[in-house]
Amino acid sequence: YGWAMVIRGRSVAAAALVALAACRSLHGPGPAPPEPLRELRAAWVATVANIDWPSRPGLSTGEQQREAIAMLDRLAELNFNAVIFQVRPHCDALYASDLEPWSAYLTGREGRAPEPYYDPLEFWIREAHARGMQLHAWFNPYRAQHPSRPGPPAETSVLNTHPELAVTLGDGDYRWLDPARDEVRAWSTRVVMDVVERYDVDGVHFDDYFYPYASYSGGADFPDEDTYAEYLAIGGHRDRSGFRRQAVDVFIQGLDRALEGSGVHFGISPFGIWRPGHPPGIQGLDQYEALYADARRWLVEGWVDYLMPQLYWPIAQAPQSFPVLLGWWTRQNPRDRHVWPGTSIARMRREGGATELVNQVMITRGFAPDGPGICLFSARHLMPEDSALAAALREGPFARPALPPETPWLEGRRVRRPALTADDEGLAITPDGPPPLAWLIEERRGAAWRQRIVPGTTERVDWTGERPGLVVVRGVDRRGALGSSARL
Repeated sequence: YGWAMVIRGRSVAAAALVALAACRSLHGPGPAPPEPLRELRAAWVATVANIDWPSRPGLSTGEQQREAIAMLDRLAELNFNAVIFQVRPHCDALYASDLEPWSAYLTGREGRAPEPYYDPLEFWIREAHARGMQLHAWFNPYRAQHPSRPGPPAETSVLNTHPELAVTLGDGDYRWLDPARDEVRAWSTRVVMDVVERYDVDGVHFDDYFYPYASYSGGADFPDEDTYAEYLAIGGHRDRSGFRRQAVDVFIQGLDRALEGSGVHFGISPFGIWRPGHPPGIQGLDQYEALYADARRWLVEGWVDYLMPQLYWPIAQAPQSFPVLLGWWTRQNPRDRHVWPGTSIARMRREGGATELVNQVMITRGFAPDGPGICLFSARHLMPEDSALAAALREGPFARPALPPETPWLEGRRVRRPALTADDEGLAITPDGPPPLAWLIEERRGAAWRQRIVPGTTERVDWTGERPGLVVVRGVDRRGALGSSARL
């Protein structure tokens, strides 16, 4: 059936061969269907402080699962195709881990497993995939303690097993792993790779927390005097800011290398402004100097598969304009990685900004017509049945389902041609191998085509009208790549 292995960030030629193989498979006897709509439609599901899920600590397993299913059902109803699920709020785990303790946001006590026992990450992956949605595992690489955590850290917390790796910020509400320590980079990489190797996640995701915001320590500088002194003692020559940025850069580049060959997306959602004045007229926090995050470099170097800058401002807010910033970020992309903005719908909900949200979606399509996307913070704001934001998406830009844009530089094996059988009522689909993320079903009646996207676990679908004269079915993998087509 023709497949190609595409290595992360290296083989444009191999990607072209994959596309050619798909075309040859598709353009067999009979007319070719139109290309499907492509757009990443994602929502963050934050677990820190029980922002999105679960709604409070200590819910029963059944209550947690019902809340998760309701949220995923709502996103599927609105034609979302990805969820970014927070699995490590601060050196804890919303999954079974031998490295870090169970999160207190599940049970109310860090280190206590859900009862009756289940694995939340495994559950979320299974239920997201059952709806044809990608699931990206969201980690915080450095935060070790958050003031919202119920109770003390568990005995197995890194704060107790390796206290030398963490520093205390301000009055002690926050504790942070020191990013410049080799042991910290190794530990956080090990945590991420443990999940990638044991769970069927589609992506690894970080948000904007690298070095902490100054407000977490009452405006005081990050307490890394000892680490910086060690660096100078071995001949380091960078100033403190450069030393910190280098520490983060080394971690990001190293994790990109560790993920090579996994077929898993690596995405980061940094603060939306790289530096004030870039582009001219932009004002706000300088993440380069305040968070020591050189997000522009990660994009330029191709260390990420997607960058999702947090553009949490309105279109017309001149000092931080959504389209002005998005345009700047898309121009910092020589390796053609995905640039999908994040937007905050919490403010839009308060201000009745359904029109603003729709306009932002349409702007993203203008900047990346072949592979647009957007991520919304956060999922709970779409849950009310009377949500104007949800209605605006469902009736407007998200009215039709879409496939995630393809990420051809990731390694992957093309989905094989499925076996099809049909009768007057519908179509049965049998995969040749593991089920894909989704099936693209295209039905031709006369000269008109109708497209449907259904989860890869789907075994049978009913016709959308009279039995079509031609059906083309292709599987879609986690990279968004279409497999070999079957015709009937």
